[in-house]
Amino acid sequence: MTVQPIRKPTRILGIDPGLRRTGWGVIEVEGNRLVFVGCGSIEPSERLPLAGRLLAIHEGLAAVLGDFHPAEAAVEQTFVNKDGVATLKLGQARGVAMLAPAMFGIEVAEYAPNQVKKTVVGAGHAEKNQIAVMLKILLPKAEPQSSDAADALAVAITHAHHRQSTALRLKVASL
Repeated sequence: MTVQPIRKPTRILGIDPGLRRTGWGVIEVEGNRLVFVGCGSIEPSERLPLAGRLLAIHEGLAAVLGDFHPAEAAVEQTFVNKDGVATLKLGQARGVAMLAPAMFGIEVAEYAPNQVKKTVVGAGHAEKNQIAVMLKILLPKAEPQSSDAADALAVAITHAHHRQSTALRLKVASL
């Protein structure tokens, strides 16, 4: 009789960075099985100066990290648009979103928006409502209250599907 090793589920934090709303989603993955753990969004006051909003995002993510104790994290890459100033500000929010898990000793993977959509929906140019439909199928207990939280769950799912190849790329890059 062969005893199978006990597999421990891996908890993953997905982050959809933004200055107005930073979405977060936590799932557990064990083999091919995905389990919803929690999701939400951090919404700094728009009256705060940029530095204050970035601080609020950091504090919010630190609270999520402290409450849920993920082992891995993933962040959506910045979508570059025609407004350079807006893109730079979004990049600052993304930097904070990457810094928070790193301060907890968690490596952070990055995924392009089209890769997230392709992984979850099967098409790189999927609409937000298509992502919401697939989330209900993949994580039936999840009921994200915002599209940012839904996007963060999609980022976490993407990482769950690509984490082995991402870990290999990180290992090779560190050589």
